[in-house]
Amino acid sequence: MLFPTSLVGSYPQPDWLIDRGKLAGRFPPRVRAAELWRVAPDNLAEAQDDAALLAIRAQEDAGLDIITDGEVRRESYSNAFATALDGVDIDKPGTALDRSGHPNPVPRITGEIRRRHSVNVADLRFLRAHTDRTIKVTVPGPFTMAEQAQNDHYPSKQAAAFGYAEAVNAEVADLFAAGADIVQLDEPYLQARPEAAKQYGVKVLNAALEGITGTTAVHLCFGYAAIIHERPSGYSFLPELADANVDQVSIETAQSGLDCAVLAELPGKTIILGVLNLGDPTVETAEVVADRARRALPYVPAERLVLAPDCGMKYLPRESAFGKLAAMSQAARALRAELAS
Repeated sequence: MLFPTSLVGSYPQPDWLIDRGKLAGRFPPRVRAAELWRVAPDNLAEAQDDAALLAIRAQEDAGLDIITDGEVRRESYSNAFATALDGVDIDKPGTALDRSGHPNPVPRITGEIRRRHSVNVADLRFLRAHTDRTIKVTVPGPFTMAEQAQNDHYPSKQAAAFGYAEAVNAEVADLFAAGADIVQLDEPYLQARPEAAKQYGVKVLNAALEGITGTTAVHLCFGYAAIIHERPSGYSFLPELADANVDQVSIETAQSGLDCAVLAELPGKTIILGVLNLGDPTVETAEVVADRARRALPYVPAERLVLAPDCGMKYLPRESAFGKLAAMSQAARALRAELAS
């Protein structure tokens, strides 16, 4: 299928599940933030399953081809995995600067990073059981987790990143074994910390995917539009991913107006193209979305384009998020018909 449609990862959580006002009023949590949940601990898992079903059905009803669980069980894209590992102290957290330059409580690395058990496999199996469409699951990338931690153990941040890579590798292998069609590593800090990324970002990413044979993706972004309002006109780290052992590269173009010519420097990669502006809750027309996709076609063959939102959707009103996804699906159908004629 040409122009398959997909979430990047998240979908808005219901307000009965999570306090969306508190969520929007703070930086994304790097340690646990149980105070965000509205449901009592004894009922939380069941409520999260119910919310995941709503997210799955919303994506199907909007016409998406690739389905996630909306990351509805997560307080942020990274903290559920990062705080499930051995070698980190989350009871006495450290501090690290967020991409906005503000200090944020983060896991404090006190020993060797180890994954003691699978983290997302149960969520993946739930997703697989409730849709017959292609499914994707996201995992925070090792470079980003090292940037979102205080390193009190390893000789360098680079060494810590390779420690995280081992844990991610084990998780990705288990996710494919459990039935994932696509596994995406979220690596926004490859963009936010380009100097370090250019030294060892691709090496760490490749270590995390060593021996993995399923379809893999890496996502880079400029930060949540609800929190980071200004967008640069280009990526500080992107052509380097030509050397990464990933099949797909997920980027934003809608809010930033990215010059898509840079995509010619990623030959052979499928591009997950952000074509929905999440800095504005207004639902775009299908033609506006299609025009954003057309900007990439001189540089990426149609068979290597996936249409998606810019960075996540969790901060949008649910009706806005659904409307945008439906417009994206309509745009994809129009583009397919256009190429067929």
